[in-house]
Amino acid sequence: MKNFDLETLVRPNILALHPYSSARDEFTGDEGIFLDANENPFGERNRYPDPHQRLLKKALSERKQIPVESIFIGNGSDEVIDLIYRIFCEPQRDRVIICPPTYGMYEVSANINNVEVIRVPLNDQFQLDIDKILSFDAQCIFVCSPNNPTGNSLQNVERLLREFRGIVVVDEDYIDFSAGDSFLKKLKEYPNLVVMQTFSKAWGLAGARVGVAYASSPIIAFMDKTKPPYNVSALNQEEALKALSHPAEFERELSIILEQRSLLERELKDLPIVHHLYPSDANFLLVEVTDANKIYQYLVDKKVIVRNRNSVVRNCLRITVGTPEENRKLLDELKKVEK
Repeated sequence: MKNFDLETLVRPNILALHPYSSARDEFTGDEGIFLDANENPFGERNRYPDPHQRLLKKALSERKQIPVESIFIGNGSDEVIDLIYRIFCEPQRDRVIICPPTYGMYEVSANINNVEVIRVPLNDQFQLDIDKILSFDAQCIFVCSPNNPTGNSLQNVERLLREFRGIVVVDEDYIDFSAGDSFLKKLKEYPNLVVMQTFSKAWGLAGARVGVAYASSPIIAFMDKTKPPYNVSALNQEEALKALSHPAEFERELSIILEQRSLLERELKDLPIVHHLYPSDANFLLVEVTDANKIYQYLVDKKVIVRNRNSVVRNCLRITVGTPEENRKLLDELKKVEK
């Protein structure tokens, strides 16, 4: 993107902000008598965590081949979304573009931050309407690829990066389940790009709440400047580091999920109650059925919980890929539903 000037997009109060400096910013050693942070001197979890998550960033840097300076770690992806608004969107003045059906927190966070939302719906193939998007003036846009709840990867995102004059956030929380390339490879090429990823999906750490943003070092510096001082707990950092240290286990579980996704695709297509099965690059399937509300409630009564997306995509259920045993239970129950 030519002639990109990041500071023209940053809110003036953020440019002028002097970030909070914690005790662990002033002293970063591991040994000594710590009387600087008003911590309880007793216990195993009595010390504040590393506010900059240095060990976790180093491990991610090595795995992703991304400089540490281009990595931000947050308390889940939702903290990353909120920081984008805080940094780039002036309340009651600036606008953000979202492309429904997509992840609902983009709009909720915009409403919380009092930022106007422009909705540019995906087309009939659940792809971006690039020309319409580019007809609007906005500070940033959120695109989810693979998209939630549709499951497909989005095309023409690179054109968006070239021609959109604001920040382009590409949410890749489901990228590990896709055969497509991550936009991490494009960070050097596009200074307006922010890539979001997470430990909540393929890494199996939804309970730990660890989200990651990758971007140019100036954008990451603004994110570090505006985050809370100890935003990711020591326990959560340790769980993420532990997961990264067992890549073989990660690959084993990922392969099972992908195999089970294929099995569900094959068997769901043959059910009379299924009208359409949307292709998926994620760990879930969007399934159009005869009556989503009725089938959802039937499954709930059988203690099989899926997501009813009828209000978002008509008569559609979003079904997460479970264990082989869970998937078999789901299929057995769906086979009992009358058309």
